[in-house]
Amino acid sequence: MSDLDIITSVESIIEKLPSEKDKTEIKRILYGRSEEYPLKLRKSTEEFAKVNNFDISGYIFTAAPEDCRPRRIVKVGAIQNSIAIPTTASVVAQRNAILEKVGKLIDIAGEEGVNILCLQEAFNMPFAFCTREKQPWCEFAESAEDGPTTKVLSEYCRKYDMVIISSILERDENHGDVLWNTAVVISQTGNVIGKHRKNHIPRVGDFNESTYYMEGNTGHPVFQTKYGNIAINICYGRHHPQNWMMFGINGAEIVFNPSATVGELSEPLWGIEARNAAIANSYFTCGINRVGTEEFPHAFTSGDKKPAHKSFGHFYGSSYIAAPDGSRTPGLSRIQDGLLIVEMDLNLCRQVKDKWGFRMTQRLGLYAESLTNATQDSYEPQIIKEK
Repeated sequence: MSDLDIITSVESIIEKLPSEKDKTEIKRILYGRSEEYPLKLRKSTEEFAKVNNFDISGYIFTAAPEDCRPRRIVKVGAIQNSIAIPTTASVVAQRNAILEKVGKLIDIAGEEGVNILCLQEAFNMPFAFCTREKQPWCEFAESAEDGPTTKVLSEYCRKYDMVIISSILERDENHGDVLWNTAVVISQTGNVIGKHRKNHIPRVGDFNESTYYMEGNTGHPVFQTKYGNIAINICYGRHHPQNWMMFGINGAEIVFNPSATVGELSEPLWGIEARNAAIANSYFTCGINRVGTEEFPHAFTSGDKKPAHKSFGHFYGSSYIAAPDGSRTPGLSRIQDGLLIVEMDLNLCRQVKDKWGFRMTQRLGLYAESLTNATQDSYEPQIIKEK
């Protein structure tokens, strides 16, 4: 077991502190609230988690009662998962094994009354994109509308009256078999509402994903569902504040960030970016990260002078949900598959807008003018120098 694996979560370290006062104060600083406000889960769920070695936890975000609006209570779920069998197995076997394992967690989410469920980036396959090998990894690509993964998840949607966000490698057969990194939004009816393709493609370290797909062409769509307006900021897009901002401008109330990122690269950033986006844009955010270490048949390099290797490193999980008031849940485990369930009142979005006025005081016209100027070849930065 590596040093990364020894730390199961930040929360496990906090709980070892002898002073309850210190624990409370640290949680206030780290999570924006001294108490965790746990969501009571079914006894069968707790037993299932123990037997299957899953990390399943639940929390509540409340809002003040209003005279003119009823509460808008929504249960949101986030699943983080490791692969299920070795990467040397057949494509179909690997996909089916993951769907079987994740299906158990979807069933638990459904039994707990989750309304909207999001899966991690490319949840149904190993994160093979950085090997730069085309075969067999391109064979995991499938249709967003009627591929095997969408068909399986549609059944869960109908069974539990649940909206599911499925992040897959998409093959666009109508446009030359081009591949995309795509999030598919499936309605509680089992029908596909729409899809969003990853806007920002990393070219850093091992993560040179443009070997397989390029920047998306779907803009910043917000999907109106039975339970609220949702959007998906796929993985690397979390590093771009403008990407988060545009989903808010288009009316998102919850923005999901399905990701696949490793400890040595991004862990210090993980707890900051989605939480900051929730604050800046007055909506809820859900960061979902892959977990586990994936070994590939052939060694690959990343152009960083390090020896060739067969693994990207440890995907550290730590999925969490943040509220527009700046508070957040503890994260899921760094080493276990898991399900995070949060009951939230979407009225908090408007209440925070009224309190802080970030949306009222932003200067979109000013930014638009400045950004338009910055795109011109003749642009000169606005730097004032001493004469």
